[in-house]
Amino acid sequence: MATFPDAVRSLPDDALVALLRARPDLASPSPSTLRSLAARASSRTSLERALAQLDTPTLQVLQAVLALESVQPVVGPDDVAAAVGAVPDDAAVVVGLLDRARALALLWTPETGGLRSAPGLGEVLAPARERLVLAPPVAEGARAVPAAVAEAEAASAAVEVVRLVDTLIRAWEDAPPPVLRSGGLGVRDLRRTAQVLDVDDATAAGVVELAAAAGLVADDADDPASYLPTTHADDWDEAGTTHRWAMLAAAWAGSRRQPWLVGTRDDKGGVRSPLSPDLGRGWVPRLRTQVLTALASLGPVVVRPADVAADLAWRTPRAVPPDAAIAGLLREAALLGATGAGALAPTGRVLLTLLTDPTATPAAEEALAAVLGKILPPAVDELLLQGDLTGVVPGRPSPELSSLVERAADVESRGAATTVRFTPASVTRALDAGATADELLEQLTRLSRTPVPQALDYLVRDTARRHASLRVGAAGSYVRAADPAVLTGLVEDPRLVGLGLIRLAPTVVAAAVPAAALQTALRGRGLVAALEGPDGRPLGRLRRAARIERGGARTLRSPYATSGAPTSDAERRTLVAHLRIADGEGRRSPFASTAGGEAGFSVAALARTPHPAPTPVVEPAPVVEPVETTPRPHPTPSAVERSPAPVVEPVETTSRRSRVVSTGSTTGATPGTRAPGDALALLRDAVREGGHVWLEVVDGHGRPTRRRVRPLRVESGRLRALDPQRGAELTVALHRIAAVDPDDD
Repeated sequence: MATFPDAVRSLPDDALVALLRARPDLASPSPSTLRSLAARASSRTSLERALAQLDTPTLQVLQAVLALESVQPVVGPDDVAAAVGAVPDDAAVVVGLLDRARALALLWTPETGGLRSAPGLGEVLAPARERLVLAPPVAEGARAVPAAVAEAEAASAAVEVVRLVDTLIRAWEDAPPPVLRSGGLGVRDLRRTAQVLDVDDATAAGVVELAAAAGLVADDADDPASYLPTTHADDWDEAGTTHRWAMLAAAWAGSRRQPWLVGTRDDKGGVRSPLSPDLGRGWVPRLRTQVLTALASLGPVVVRPADVAADLAWRTPRAVPPDAAIAGLLREAALLGATGAGALAPTGRVLLTLLTDPTATPAAEEALAAVLGKILPPAVDELLLQGDLTGVVPGRPSPELSSLVERAADVESRGAATTVRFTPASVTRALDAGATADELLEQLTRLSRTPVPQALDYLVRDTARRHASLRVGAAGSYVRAADPAVLTGLVEDPRLVGLGLIRLAPTVVAAAVPAAALQTALRGRGLVAALEGPDGRPLGRLRRAARIERGGARTLRSPYATSGAPTSDAERRTLVAHLRIADGEGRRSPFASTAGGEAGFSVAALARTPHPAPTPVVEPAPVVEPVETTPRPHPTPSAVERSPAPVVEPVETTSRRSRVVSTGSTTGATPGTRAPGDALALLRDAVREGGHVWLEVVDGHGRPTRRRVRPLRVESGRLRALDPQRGAELTVALHRIAAVDPDDD
């Protein structure tokens, strides 16, 4: 194999599938041929993305290859190991790093043997003189955390975050906060929520974002819009603590939100709010995985944000995240219970496994619930009631006891044991929830290890007596009459049963429907009723306002951008098979993007359904633009004086404008191309081999010219080439090149 495209073409299908899996941008949009795939793999944008994933040792061996290939014809693994100063014991590590770079198509092996860098890699990754660091950094001076301590702290945090989310659901169920006009939760509502949860604003913002990510609260799209619990909250109510936490952990793992930015100012000077649409970023899930990986690598110690930053700087030195993002994700992990006492807990390890193993996704919540169940202390269902209207829960309360405590008491302290106090307000809260005095006392008697104190019994019964003395209900309208006989029989009338009538007094009947509907129904029964306002003055007949059906609910703008790349190995194999067909028969892949930029077919759909073999596609003529052909001076002054001006030569291009693009063959000479990716590959091959090509370029008036040149360098969107006929250099913008053909002479 003489060129990088040939090396890509010769890769087995499994290697191509692995390449597309490791570098998904190569398949989005789908390339037309394997040569196009090779050109895309050597483009600056794709190389930048690939290098951003590499750790420091891999980058250093790539830099060594770049430095060595400029001074010696063949570069072997031993040369690279010597260049980076690796000791003999590390030679196998260097070989593994080189194999990884080859699998990513950053290095390739020519026919002469050895290693070569991918075209364009030197423009992106300059050689650097650094000492090889094969091992990740360690957290020096960090305090060790016993496993039991980490588990206990993580379990406590997990139970607490479940309680906070549950409290949020109940609070927003009773008093839904409004949605800002620009989207998100206002500052005052955030502070009010923080007071209800008894946490600071930053923690409250994290809880709000976590509940929204789990689909437990959402914008109701009403006018005015408010945040309300969703139907998923019903599933939440029926689930136990472990499964509730699993719902939150799974949602956090896939969330692309940045709660740590709440309270900061955006580019326009506005304050970022929770649930704001502009808090989403696509790189957050990847960074979350990297942070958990760093925590696992640093071991069972109290990990500081600086330790994680140093580890990530070693793992991805070309894409080091901001310190605020690292610190924010560490706070989220602690809030969720993925870490305990600053170290990665078993819950976090399982979460990391699920993030890095796509096959584990279907059973993710069950696995998360199981690991939390293993480290949770056993639940207790007993309460120690005391004579001063307090009670102590000696451990983690059972669901029934937890519900009782939340409804009927105020929590004074939490920890290994929970201390609660019964007050008139807390007992009223339980009565408002539907309990009676006898039911509440029966539950307290059953769950208490000691008899119910007399003071608590008196408090419950006295509060219940006062609670029933006044009743408040809702009514849509009312009807009153001077003569009670006029209202006789209205409540019992079967024709008016849909009005929800209830007699409040001999002369007053309330209804559940609006006043206009009640007036119409009464007139249908033969009773002429006049409408009156709040002050008792008569009003004219009310006219119902016209309404239209409410549209779809407003939701947070998704921060996700669908790439269109294959998502499974089956789809990648289908794409590789079609690239083989297109490459062997000189056709475009049916997956390739059309001229309009939209993908012609869906890879996922074609992977599941039968389809015909690809057919040749006739491409339209490319848009031609002017080309800069001013020659550069010859190296010697005399040559500059004798250098002739460039001559514009006419060329026949009619047949080329309507031909089927030929983009490669497994045998024979390499054909020309008008495909931009293939043209770039041909130019880079010529630069590497010092060969000549025929360029078809266009001038400022759209007239094509054809010149035989020797490409010298391709960079920054321009081609620098030597015209041997005129002895002058020229620089051409790549987008002005209409076609490239190899020189067969």
